[in-house]
Amino acid sequence: MTAGWTWTGSDRYDPERERLVEALCTLGNGRFATRGSAPECAADPTHYPGTYLAGCYDRLTSVVAGERVESEDLVNLPNWTLLRYRCLPEDAPPGDWLTPDSESLRNYGVRLDLRTGVLTRRLFFRDERGLGLRVGHTRIVHMGDPRLAVQRTMFRAYGWSGAVEVESVLDGAVTNAGVERYRHLDGRHLRDHRTGFEPDGIGWLTCRTVDPGIRIALAVRTVTRPSCPVEEAATRTGTVQTYRLRVGPRRSATVVKTMALHTSLDRPTTDLFTEAVDAAARAPAFPRLLSTHRAAWRRLWEQGELHVPGEAGRILRLHLFHVLQTLSPNTAELDVGVPARGLHGEAYRGHVFWDELFVLPYLTVHFPEVARALLMYRHRRLPAARAAARRAGGRGAMYPWQSASSGREETQTLHLNPRSGRWLPDHSHLQRHVGSAVALNVWRYAQATGDRGFLHSAGAEIMLEVARHWAAAATYDAEHGRYRLRGVVGPDEYHDAYPDATTPGIDDNAYTNATAAWVLARGLDLLGELPDARRAELTERLSLDDEELTRWEEVSHRLYVPFHRGVVSQFEGYGDLAELDWDTYHDRYGDIRRLDRILEAEGDTVNRYQASKQADTLMLGYLLRPAELHGLFSRLGYALDDEVWRATVAYYLRRTSHGSTLSSLVHGWVLTRRKGADAWRYCEEALLADVADVQGGTTGEGIHLGAMAGTVDLVERGITGLEAGPEGLRVAPVMLREIPRFSFSLCVGGHRGVRLRMFPGRLVIGVPVSSQGPLAVVLPEGRRVTVAPGQERWFRM
Repeated sequence: MTAGWTWTGSDRYDPERERLVEALCTLGNGRFATRGSAPECAADPTHYPGTYLAGCYDRLTSVVAGERVESEDLVNLPNWTLLRYRCLPEDAPPGDWLTPDSESLRNYGVRLDLRTGVLTRRLFFRDERGLGLRVGHTRIVHMGDPRLAVQRTMFRAYGWSGAVEVESVLDGAVTNAGVERYRHLDGRHLRDHRTGFEPDGIGWLTCRTVDPGIRIALAVRTVTRPSCPVEEAATRTGTVQTYRLRVGPRRSATVVKTMALHTSLDRPTTDLFTEAVDAAARAPAFPRLLSTHRAAWRRLWEQGELHVPGEAGRILRLHLFHVLQTLSPNTAELDVGVPARGLHGEAYRGHVFWDELFVLPYLTVHFPEVARALLMYRHRRLPAARAAARRAGGRGAMYPWQSASSGREETQTLHLNPRSGRWLPDHSHLQRHVGSAVALNVWRYAQATGDRGFLHSAGAEIMLEVARHWAAAATYDAEHGRYRLRGVVGPDEYHDAYPDATTPGIDDNAYTNATAAWVLARGLDLLGELPDARRAELTERLSLDDEELTRWEEVSHRLYVPFHRGVVSQFEGYGDLAELDWDTYHDRYGDIRRLDRILEAEGDTVNRYQASKQADTLMLGYLLRPAELHGLFSRLGYALDDEVWRATVAYYLRRTSHGSTLSSLVHGWVLTRRKGADAWRYCEEALLADVADVQGGTTGEGIHLGAMAGTVDLVERGITGLEAGPEGLRVAPVMLREIPRFSFSLCVGGHRGVRLRMFPGRLVIGVPVSSQGPLAVVLPEGRRVTVAPGQERWFRM
């Protein structure tokens, strides 16, 4: 539960929920993150400590189901949080090492302060003799200095005197083992460990990954109060510093671990060992680190906060907290993409999918420098996308469905169905629509920020090469008199082939074809707006000639979009598939979100049915405003009026199992725009996706970053109808009864800190004092107004 700025991870110890608590209590700073695990515990079936550095991937080859499988994973780094302790009473034998699993645990609580990024854990133990020990952990991953983290532990004895024996451990014997489905993959990513000690209580560890051999150095400074002698022991993969701290009823003891993390991914690359040790030695004491960390978070919230009253607002704040600590201003200095599961665990192997489509809208209007950096991750991997297109016999740039360090396709070739225990071919790499998402993100970032420098340089190269790919991939069908895109997989993911087909892929996925047409049209628009010199340079370097551009124009008007029974077809032949008996499967299994696994375990396949995992065709209603969507279909020569779209929405709502956390989000967005009666039901489901772990255990493997950012964006853009662009700020509110009032600030039109407040029937826009000109605002029905710097204006909606 949440209360104000505090999220209660747990008010009692529940081993079944511990991994969920660890994920939702992860702390990060945009460079690295540490799961909110209990310091007392190493990895076991209940607990899973993990520290993950953005962009730190390693490639290993495993043998799975008799096949050699190569995978690149986000690496679990050495565990710096581990702290073991036991009681040494003066008049009794030593106690057992204490953990949350100890029988003597009487009280347990985990609290996450969202305002300041501080995690606290409180434990109270009392044994059969009545001897008590209260333990309090406070942890931060420093937002101001992205190479530091610190953990303070306080001990107080009740009813006895003696000592607490404490082992401060730096553990490098860690593996990637946080996802049960990946147990067949080799998770031993760290090698060549070296360990040792330096003066002032510093233990250190260096190692490297296997491939490409990223070098890693951690140094941990342990300081105790009262100070006492230390016993130091270095193992092959870690260090242990042992202290015996005097405690009593009126005497407490404190242990502070301050960790510095340096790697060869840092710029500039230096002597990592020396840098890490020096950073740990120079780091301020805990109170100063806590103060500067809180100040950094205060600045973040000033720029990024969304105020929504009630429980929905508190969950949105938790979502926003996790977005900000995964992709903070510190991220702008890195060469990384948007990890679909955050830096919170090992699900999806830490890969980058299309989730920036749901994340960048928020970042663009709050932290545009971060959004730009994430787009540059895609631009740096443009050569890999070009190479992928060439290998497929095409042209232009074909971005991978799953990306990691190099930009090559990282999608697995096999996946495990946990229900049947069978390994199955994985064809999700055929989701070529990811390229359109990248291009759309480029265009919308530039439109919202006015960053024409980016659009005309790196952005243009991305958009034109993606457009070139679609034009080359489309084949003309004389029977239809249109161009077609065959052998793809849409966002649905369930349908990766036709029934009884021997080759994977389906034809003419409506979402894929429509977004390809959009990219081609915007590519032509972009060429038209480029300065003459830049257009000449690009067309020469990319060998774009008039004949090719004529084909772009033709394909953008003649791509085929299938229809059946008065609705847009998800793909060609979708309407010919069998209907699923939804009631029977609901009654038989209850939760049927992963209908594909259920049917495969029964010896059937979802390819036979009109049943979708998540929003597919309806994604068009998420990406495009009604006028844009109708205009796109009109360009293609199709009439998509409100009646057809309303019927299309209703058709797929009845045939979607919501096997993705993004599905409820998209459906909620589409229904909110249409003022649909069920809009809030889907919005609420999206809000609860991670906090209630609706997918049944997956959140403990890593949060769903796209869904979290998307719920925030649903309020900021979906309900307000907000669109920042060359005309200024366009708003067209569609109020949800359950969220009648809210406020947030954004960057738009050269202004930072523009404040929007929504009330029933009222909109307030305030522009801070600056040297900028007035902010142009377009209200419903095309009313144009301006708000001058230093002015606040109220508008009736």
